[in-house]
Amino acid sequence: MKRFDTFTLAIAIVFTLIVSGSQVFAAGLITGGPLPEDQHLEDPEPNGDDLREDRSGSPWITLWYGPDGNYEDNGTFQVSGPMDFIEEGSGGKLNQASLSTLEGLLMTQEVDMEWGDDHGGDRGWTVFEIDPADGNNMNRGGPVDNIDTYALIVIDSPSDMQAVMSPAHDDHAQIWINGEKWYNNTRWTGAAQTILHDVEIDLQKGANVLLYRCGESGGSAYFNLHLDDATNDAVTVYPKDSTDQASFFAEIEPLVVSVEPVGKLTTTWADIKRQ
Repeated sequence: MKRFDTFTLAIAIVFTLIVSGSQVFAAGLITGGPLPEDQHLEDPEPNGDDLREDRSGSPWITLWYGPDGNYEDNGTFQVSGPMDFIEEGSGGKLNQASLSTLEGLLMTQEVDMEWGDDHGGDRGWTVFEIDPADGNNMNRGGPVDNIDTYALIVIDSPSDMQAVMSPAHDDHAQIWINGEKWYNNTRWTGAAQTILHDVEIDLQKGANVLLYRCGESGGSAYFNLHLDDATNDAVTVYPKDSTDQASFFAEIEPLVVSVEPVGKLTTTWADIKRQ
C-alpha cells in the first residue's frame, strides 16, 4: 500500500508540473486564468453535456451597462466571434480588452458605437435590465437572430481576492476583466440558468470592470452571470440602482479616484466631467 501511495504521489507531481502555468479543468471548474493570448478563442476542455448544472434560484445579475442595442447581422456567431466590434464601432479608440478597464469604461461617456446602418446604426450607452429566466433576454428590439450583445458591470471589491463567476449563454460567450480575457466558449449551456463551467477569477481591491459579450445565430438568445455566495457577500456590483448612463456614472463616482491611461497622464473624475 505504501508503494501505491508513493507511486500515486509521483504521478500527481508529474501531472502538476505538466499543467503548471496553463488552465486546468476539473468537473466544470476552470482555474489558472486569465487565458493566454494563444487560447483566447479556444473552448474549455472538457465541455460536454455531462457538465451542465441547473442554477435556477442563483443570484443572477440583472442590471447591466452597455450599448443601447445589439450589433446586428453578425454573419452568425461562428463568423463574428474573432471580430472586435468595439474597435470597429469606436474607430479604434476602444477595443474589447480596453473597454474592460476603468479607463475604457469612462471613455464611453464620449465614445459611442458607430456600427453602420447594416449592423444596428449608432449606439449610445445605457443601463438595461434582463430577466435571467428568459431564454431570449438578449433580444432588446431589432432582429432576434445573428446578433452580438455587449454588457458591463463594475465589481467593487474590499480587497484583492479570488472569486468564482458562473456564466450561462447561447451561444458564444467571451468575458474580459480588467483588460484580460478570462472565458471563451462557443458552446451554448443548454438553458438560460444552466451553466457548463464555474470560472475562478482574480479581483483587485476597488473597481473591477467586467465585459460580457455573447454572440447568437438562431433560436434561443440569452446571457447570464452570477458570482459565488462568498463574493456576493463581500462586494458591491454596479449598476445597482441606476437606470441610465448619467445615473450609472454618478453611482460609481466614489470608485473613480484616478485613472492612469496610456502615456502615464492622470485623469481624475473632475477631468472626466469637464470634458
